[in-house]
Amino acid sequence: MGRYAGLIALLVLAVAAAIYTFGTGAPVKSPAPPIPTVSTIPQTPSQPRRSDNVADSSPAPPAAETDVPIGSGFDFYVLSLSWSPTFCQAAAPGSNASQCGPSRHFGLIVHGLWPQNESGFPQDCPTNEPDRVPDTIARGVLDIMPSFGLIGHEWRKHGSCSGLRQAEYFSVLRQAYQKVNIPRKLSDARAPQVLAPPDIERLFTTANPGLDGQGLSVTCEDGKLEEIRICLTKELDFRNCRQVDRQSCRARSLTIPPMR
Repeated sequence: MGRYAGLIALLVLAVAAAIYTFGTGAPVKSPAPPIPTVSTIPQTPSQPRRSDNVADSSPAPPAAETDVPIGSGFDFYVLSLSWSPTFCQAAAPGSNASQCGPSRHFGLIVHGLWPQNESGFPQDCPTNEPDRVPDTIARGVLDIMPSFGLIGHEWRKHGSCSGLRQAEYFSVLRQAYQKVNIPRKLSDARAPQVLAPPDIERLFTTANPGLDGQGLSVTCEDGKLEEIRICLTKELDFRNCRQVDRQSCRARSLTIPPMR
């Protein structure tokens, strides 16, 4: 028993302390709540901030239309589209193989893009650009202007008066060509046709909203369709040009040789 006396004494003291505490009504202290370190006010989820180093996942805006280099020293353009079958019928056999060779089947090609004034037109203008058109530029338009000789000639006579550099001028030339919708009767003319010049004009005005009958002319050679000439602003919008319109063919009807 002696060895348990100390343990019994401690138990008695603990019971006595508990009785005293609850008996006297002394408050029992609970642990203090932790001090908040983050506001408890509800927060609206914030949007992630865009970093310059993180790609923006929002849709990209639509690409802007290709800018047109604006020329100077003239009032407007005439886009001359030549009916290649008529030209090739008149060409000497074996000549102009790039345009008229047996494997070539061109219809309307670009004869030229001519700077024009309200009265008359400039030509053979002085320029700092070379007379020769580099192959890198010329090959870029061979699909619509299929002759190196024609490309060089048109630059020297007309492009030199555009106020543009060579690369800019031929870029505008292509954009002008792409501006015009070729009517189906001429885009796939595999058989000979006979049409009156006013009918050809109507085909173009119908296929090209905004193009007026006074904004183009149809020219002829020996009773055959030769060219379609369309007037464009420096920004390549359709416009009227009575001076050019008056040059239209006066024949009652024209033969349109087929694309071979």
